[in-house]
Amino acid sequence: MRRRQAEPTAPGRFWKVGELAERTGLTIRTLHHYDAIGLLSPTGRTDSSHGSGHRLYARADLARLQQILSLKQLGFSLDQIREYLARVDYDPRQVVRLHLARVQAQAAELTQLGERLTALAEALEKAEVVSADEFLSTIEGMTMIEKYYTPEQLEQIKVRGETVGQERIEQVQQEWPVLMDKVRAAMSAGVAPTDPQAQDLARTWFGLVNEFTGGDPGIARSLKRMYENEDNIQGMDVAAMRPMMDYIGKAAMAAGIEIPGS
Repeated sequence: MRRRQAEPTAPGRFWKVGELAERTGLTIRTLHHYDAIGLLSPTGRTDSSHGSGHRLYARADLARLQQILSLKQLGFSLDQIREYLARVDYDPRQVVRLHLARVQAQAAELTQLGERLTALAEALEKAEVVSADEFLSTIEGMTMIEKYYTPEQLEQIKVRGETVGQERIEQVQQEWPVLMDKVRAAMSAGVAPTDPQAQDLARTWFGLVNEFTGGDPGIARSLKRMYENEDNIQGMDVAAMRPMMDYIGKAAMAAGIEIPGS
């Protein structure tokens, strides 16, 4: 059903809960729930001799509702949203920027998948033989990540990346190969997992993992499952990494380091 075209609103006007639900696509029940938990309480109510009256939402309430929905789509729980909006350093501009970055990232991913599907469609239209690798690459782009991460976890990962920033992400990408070279060297030299050198490597290893997961145990478990079950992830030879992962895990256990996802 097509929503009716929005009409200009007069300054200072109020919206009843039913009107707001109709304009936003939210349900009245959702708006009532937000009010009940103190997340979005309307500015006013109509006079009523038999009760509290009808909820009346002002422009400021709409601004807060937009922030709530942006944060919700970024993966925050309602409790986290309430706490975030109450912070002294809360900046609504930052929320919009984060949401915009997430949408742009999603658009880039969809564009990449779209290019694969376009090439596949063109080849099929021309009755060309499409290689198995092309089919596999397309399918991998569609299913690999979703197989291990929930939509909520994917949102959290994106928010985490936006919080950390592109500069730090690039630094970490450079740190991983250096760290793995050090781990390989330690293994080749016969350094035992109980050795302080190996344990320092384990601290660095899981420190980088925690930067990715943000300390979320659910994301860490999903990451662990993916690396346990996939031999190749986006061109990375995971099978070759498993001996290192086993070595680092033993070093972490010897040092009493908490292993994310365990």
